[in-house]
Amino acid sequence: MSDTREAILDVLKKAYQIETDGYTFYSMVAERSQRQAVREIFDKLARDELQHKAYLRDIGARYQAEGVSAFAVNRADTSMRQFADVLFTDRFREQARGAEFEVSALSIGMQLESNAMATFHAAARDAADVEVREFYKFLADWERQHLDALHGLFTAVRGEIFADAGFERF
Repeated sequence: MSDTREAILDVLKKAYQIETDGYTFYSMVAERSQRQAVREIFDKLARDELQHKAYLRDIGARYQAEGVSAFAVNRADTSMRQFADVLFTDRFREQARGAEFEVSALSIGMQLESNAMATFHAAARDAADVEVREFYKFLADWERQHLDALHGLFTAVRGEIFADAGFERF
């Protein structure tokens, strides 16, 4: 277990890069999609990643100034909750029907979020300090919210892609 300054800063840097990568990917999908509902959802994902980056910048600055006490934050007050409720819409399902690009983007997004969760779960497992460990778990929960939402959308529309391609739903 390691809660050295370097190890904590390394996790914060990885977290920031994860959010940057997510923002870049979701922004590109939003710009490229020809379907309004799809653009809106990927734009929402991109904006969430920007919020996450700002939050992580703040935590990083606080950690530099305060040390581990910077992680003792009220996590319930962040604006990242209830994301899945925004995404599950009939309009998205209707507009994403037959949209292989968009379905592939959902699949790639799920992989990004899953990889991020694994990073933060591993960091939590290795953290000795309770506040640091709980913060890393909180970061994993952020990613879980996006993963769950993306998975729900993916499941809703992939069957139509397979049906249109002549495959039976598995």
